[in-house]
Amino acid sequence: MRIQLLTLLATAVTSAWAGGVRIEKDAAYLPPDRTEKADLYFPEKLAANVKAPALLWIHGGGWTSGDKGQKRELNIGNNCAANGYVVMSINYLLQQKGAPPVWPQNLYDCKTAVRWLRANADRLHIDPDRIAVAGGSAGGHLASMVALTRPEDGLDPQGPYGEYSCAVRCGLDFYGPTDLGAMNNYLEMLGKPRSKDPAIYSKASPITYARKNSPPLLILHGTADKTVNITQSEALETALKNAGAVVGFERVLDAPHTFDLQPKQKDLRPVVFAFLDKYMPATNVIK
Repeated sequence: MRIQLLTLLATAVTSAWAGGVRIEKDAAYLPPDRTEKADLYFPEKLAANVKAPALLWIHGGGWTSGDKGQKRELNIGNNCAANGYVVMSINYLLQQKGAPPVWPQNLYDCKTAVRWLRANADRLHIDPDRIAVAGGSAGGHLASMVALTRPEDGLDPQGPYGEYSCAVRCGLDFYGPTDLGAMNNYLEMLGKPRSKDPAIYSKASPITYARKNSPPLLILHGTADKTVNITQSEALETALKNAGAVVGFERVLDAPHTFDLQPKQKDLRPVVFAFLDKYMPATNVIK
């Protein structure tokens, strides 16, 4: 309780309405010594005494760049809030050139965000049992890791908010890497080449954690992606299906690597909200 109160007091936010969505910027969800913050998106018309489902969004950028305020992130946040979801779009620890490896702290930050949502569920008017995670590219990788890993995998942070679960109801992976060892021989965020430490590449790969009782996952990937080959997503889909898990795959014909919910190739909002509404419906919005 004391940690939660301190976090709320330390949260310096600005709030504004835009297109029926209220946005709170720069909420502090990490310890005071961390500069990374979160933006919160709230639906305008919420039914009284009904808790909203929440969505954690994780930006991409190759684990080295990106920001919660980019165009894609704004599109995701505004669209999801307009459809009844409280959205938390986060910045997290990024890999700097020559700096120590950020893995697994970048994943810890994402899992801490899930815990923060639960710790602040009353203030945010959300249902702590209906939290989803989603992300694009490197954020898609991290979102899949949040969704698919369990406490016994050794990738849950000790704190803060260690009394809360990191588990989510479902996940969405927008064109994220799923098998790091098959993708690259050296990722700076892991600090070692695959040839010298294949185990760390396996431990950091979502495909390693494809299990029967995994949360439902929706994968979205463009067929013209030249940054993360669509075979990465196909491999995760196959692994989850073989394990008996629930998985959907939306192939976006001719779409490149980075897209939001409204690429020119196809409006993805019906697909995404059909998936979210199936597993954690937004019954809180006044039509």
